Order: sequence, then structure tokens, then C-alpha cells
Amino acid sequence: MKRLAILGTVFTLLMFGAAPATVAGVGGGPPPDYFVDEAALEFAALPGATAYWGVHSGAGYRIEVPDNWNGDLVMWAHGFRGTGLELTVDNHPLREFLIPSGYAWAASSYSRNDYDVAVGVQDTHALAKRFGGIVANPDNVYITGASMGGHITAVSIEQHAKTYEGAMAICGAIGDYELFDYFLDFNAAAQQLGTGASTFPVDAPTYIGSTVPAIKAGLEAFPAAWPFALNSDGENLKSLTELRSGGERPNFDEGWLFWNSIPATTGAGNFLFELGLGDGSLPRAPGVGVDNSDTVYQFDTNPALTPGEQALNDDVVRVSADPSARHPNGLAQVPVISGDIEVPVLTLHNLGDLFVPIHNEVVYGERVAAAGKSDLLVQRAIRGVGHCDFTANELVTAFVDLVGWVEFGVKPAGDNFADPVAVADPNFGCAFTNGAHLLGTPCP
Repeated sequence: MKRLAILGTVFTLLMFGAAPATVAGVGGGPPPDYFVDEAALEFAALPGATAYWGVHSGAGYRIEVPDNWNGDLVMWAHGFRGTGLELTVDNHPLREFLIPSGYAWAASSYSRNDYDVAVGVQDTHALAKRFGGIVANPDNVYITGASMGGHITAVSIEQHAKTYEGAMAICGAIGDYELFDYFLDFNAAAQQLGTGASTFPVDAPTYIGSTVPAIKAGLEAFPAAWPFALNSDGENLKSLTELRSGGERPNFDEGWLFWNSIPATTGAGNFLFELGLGDGSLPRAPGVGVDNSDTVYQFDTNPALTPGEQALNDDVVRVSADPSARHPNGLAQVPVISGDIEVPVLTLHNLGDLFVPIHNEVVYGERVAAAGKSDLLVQRAIRGVGHCDFTANELVTAFVDLVGWVEFGVKPAGDNFADPVAVADPNFGCAFTNGAHLLGTPCP
């Protein structure tokens, strides 16, 4: 267990089709015929443990219980699986720590794929309840999840507050719709700055085949220099992206180069552009769910708009979410996270992640503070540009700290995402980074 990349590498994410997370819609007709290959659920238990697997309420599941079970259960909420029909289950990424330490774990496939947080919340909760009938009622139930699973984790503890004693959301989409608005922001601003015009929605073949090359040509310092050498408009897009993704911070420069040059399904360097290919609809949500109608785009932290900033804000395409597309509460559509938490929550996030950026941590922290619950939240920054790129030591330390907080009331230390000055400090993220990460900036 030298290193855990919870959802695999970003290239695995691409194979599962990351872009459709932002564009899938309800469509018409009957629901897809999702299925579970029950033979694929079987797995070998670690020494000194018993494995269980099966199907419950249309979702596959795995459970592993150590012989010296301490009575606690750790749920695992997996991330986005694309839009395929087969439903699959992950082992908990911390099972090699959990089982020897006496913890049982359980994970659901969910009963449908796509970016369907509501179903993930419901099926994870149903499995937590089903655990009692298979094994025994647990003393404490923790919920952990990554990426979309982080969104599921944050919603779960608000919708089922009496089920879970603590939560660990890692690389989570815990800003809910703010994540999808960020995808829109990058693509709309890139169009406007790179070509002098912007539209929404885009025609996917035309966008990838003609518009994106024109954007890159319009923003690079010389031919084929994107994203490494930029002209003034390119530098403005880079600065805008930094501010919209979470603010000035260590590891952003490396993240900018990585996420704008890695292989994508439509060609190298198109990953962030692919996130803007859809019509803005989301699973089970009628109409457009993204919005930049009141976004103020800036290239620096001075709130006064420069002529260039004013021109961008005047000319960029504006999109307003349909009123029926965003429900402020409940499990309809893509659930909004209120921040009104009742149990300890610990989060981890990579500073250079531009797929699910740290803006999610900023938004979540603001919502928790607005609910008067900041005493129940600890957030930690980890150096690195990957999505869900954490070492085993970082994850184990975070989980152990969460358990100590729940059981003994000892609140662990964290980072301050609410203070832009702290986030911009060259040392930000050093306190809890423990091990090597993809393009992680060395600490001073």
C-alpha cells in the first residue's frame, strides 16, 4: 500500500467518461436497464476476516468484517462511473488498514450510474441498514467517499443525520452546482478570450474540431505553445481559472499545465474543454442546471474591474439555470448541500486538482460557517495536481483523527480554506501532505 489513488489515475477517469457528468439529462422513455454481474461481486477476504457480497434493492454490495470486529462500520461511497449499464463495486481503499484495526466496511454499487447523487445517498444508507441483518447492528457508522462519493457523503450526513457518527469526504464535489458552474466558467471565458465570441450550448464536434484549436491559437504566445507559453489573453484566462477554482495557491501552476495537456478522449490537452460539451442538464433535473448569470469574472483579486475584465463580463455568454433545475433541499435531482451538519466532518483535497478544484472546499466551508457549525468541520489541503491523489498515510491519519474526534471529542488540526492569504501562502498544504504526489510542489 505504497500509494492510493482512490479513483485510479485521471486516465481511468477519462476511460469512464468524466465529461458526461456535467451533461447528462433525464431524456425520455423508460429508465436504462442497469445490471449487476453477481459473479463479479465475489472477492477474497483479507486474512482474519469474512467477506459477504450480493444484491440489495437493485445495487450490488460488498461487506468485509474482521474476526476481531470492534463493532464499528465504515461505509464507502464511490465516485462517478460514467453512464454505462453495468453496476460495479469498489473495495474500500483503506481496507488494509480497517480490517487489521477491527473495523468492518461496506460499499454499494448504487442502483444506477451517471452523476446521480440522490441514488448514491439512498443506496449507501440502505446498505448501512442492511448490514445489521447480515452481520449485526454496528455501534458507530462512519461514511467515507471520494469525488462524487464526497458529494454523496456530505448529503448523507444531512439527510440521514442519525445514521452516521462521522464523515470523511475526500476530493469531494461538496460545492454541488458550483462545480458545474466552474466547468461553464472555464469554457465560456476561454471562448471569449481566445476567439472574441462565446456560445452555449456548443455543438460538440464543431467545438472540439474547430473552436478549441482556435481558442488555443488565440491564447498561446506562439504556435503550438498552449498551455505552456501564453499571450496576455492566455495569461488572463489562466489567472481567471485560478481565482474561479479556489484562489491563488501553491500547485496551481503545475495543475494548469497538467490539466491542459493530459490526454483526453478527443485529443491531448482537451480535458477541461470536454467538460463544456453538454447542454447543462443533469440527471433527473429538467432544464439547464448551470448558471453564470451573475458571475463576475476577474483576472486579479482587486474587486475594481479593469477595462479588460469589464469587456469580458460585458461580452461573455450568460447562462441562467432553469428555476426547476435546482432544488434547494431534499434528494430531488442533484442535491444541494446546506452545510447544516450534526456530526464531525473531515475533508481532504489536492491543491492542483482542476477537475474537482478546491473551490468546493471554500464553498462548503462557507456553508458550514453560515449554519453555525464550523466547530464540526476540519479541512486539509494536500500538495499535488491529481484528482483524489492521496497517500495511504494521509488517508489513515485523517481517518484515525476523525475517529478520535468522534469518540473522544478531540478536534484535529486542519487548514484554513476561508482565508485567501493563508491559501496563497507558499507553505499551504505542507502540514498534512505525507508522501510523494504527482507534480506536488515541494514545501519551502
